[in-house]
Amino acid sequence: MVLLAPAVAAAQTVTAPPIAEDARIHEAVANASADRVKKDITTLVKFGTRHTLSDTMSTTRGIGAARRWIYGEFQSISKQCGGCLEVRYIEEVWKGSPTGRIKDDVNVVNVVAILRGATEPNRYIVHTGDIDSRVTDVMNGTSESPGANDNASGVAALLEAARLMSKHKYAASVAFVALSAEEQGLFGGEIVAKVAQKEGWRIDAVINNDMVGNSRGIDGVFENTKARVFAPGLPANTPPAELRRILTNGGELDTPSRQLARYIDLVADRYHPNMDVEIIYRLDRYGRGGHHTPFFNLGAAAVRLMEAHEDYTKQHQDLRTEKGIAYGDVLEGVDFDYAAKMTALDASVLMSLAWAPAAPDSATIRGSVQPSPTLRWKASPSPDVMGYRIYWRKPSEVNWTRSRFVGNVTEHTLKNVIIDNYFFGVAAVGKNGQESLVAFPR
Repeated sequence: MVLLAPAVAAAQTVTAPPIAEDARIHEAVANASADRVKKDITTLVKFGTRHTLSDTMSTTRGIGAARRWIYGEFQSISKQCGGCLEVRYIEEVWKGSPTGRIKDDVNVVNVVAILRGATEPNRYIVHTGDIDSRVTDVMNGTSESPGANDNASGVAALLEAARLMSKHKYAASVAFVALSAEEQGLFGGEIVAKVAQKEGWRIDAVINNDMVGNSRGIDGVFENTKARVFAPGLPANTPPAELRRILTNGGELDTPSRQLARYIDLVADRYHPNMDVEIIYRLDRYGRGGHHTPFFNLGAAAVRLMEAHEDYTKQHQDLRTEKGIAYGDVLEGVDFDYAAKMTALDASVLMSLAWAPAAPDSATIRGSVQPSPTLRWKASPSPDVMGYRIYWRKPSEVNWTRSRFVGNVTEHTLKNVIIDNYFFGVAAVGKNGQESLVAFPR
């Protein structure tokens, strides 16, 4: 992401890196509280509706009251950690359109709390969730719209992750972002992404929580030990030359967002023995959308983390009962223990990334018609890098299955590993054992 001095290859004695498993992350996972998550979701539901076009002046009802409460909760968390969170609003008046989901101009307000990094304050790990809720009519800003799972569960995950993480200092900054106007067109995410770009945030990863509290699907399946990660591939604005190169040499399964998905899966295996991550190579569900999209469109590694099985009778529905089926996104549809487990997964990934160095830059590979491929990269801009680990896997494998720590070098040749039979990558390893995302060679 940031270019440093030219790469240097040097012979050295390779010292094994420390074990990446961190007792502080285990502690955070154990301390994720279903009771606190339930309390936060219940409070958000009590605002009646959090529709983007709902009341902004009331102290008890509507999106205005909800976002002020979220702001206050972040301030309360910050007070407990000696002012460790920088809490702010990021807002913009969104212009109305007769044909859009916002007819008249409306002020779209997002709540942002930044846990500032100690050594790399301008490198960001971003955690998002949506404030707003809706019923069947997307333009209805007055009817009861509890939005318990969609997406009070995601906002509760932000707050609980902030509580867990505020006990420690990190290398990179972590931004907890409660976004508005998701249901009206992902406008809140677009606003924050533009501000982040303008302010020069170097975003390593964006994890969007959208519905993390339902464990019983409309298909009758009960599943509280699995999470889905939707990981997009190539952005629509990929330059033609880059697209041709990828289609020729491979890489469509190794975009930054898909490396982030693999990272989440790896962390789940390390810290969550009863949580399996299913990676889905798609921007989002069919015909649906999420707030990771605006960040992805600007080039960030961005994924949607959500429950494994959805119940569509609980989403975007007027509160009613028809033919014995109760419709509506109410508290009774949330599994608070599962929501806490999903929050713990969030925290473990965010902590791992925030303690890890940034990924190496400008990785390349050569080795056509040769018995051994050579990888080169520019050094990570982060301090306290111990060295680098090369990964490789067969084309049929989803996750990285083979690796080798090669020391603090910027070039390495893998002897007798045929380049045509594998995909390769390289990650930076910190002195604390934490690893960056994998950089895929171009």
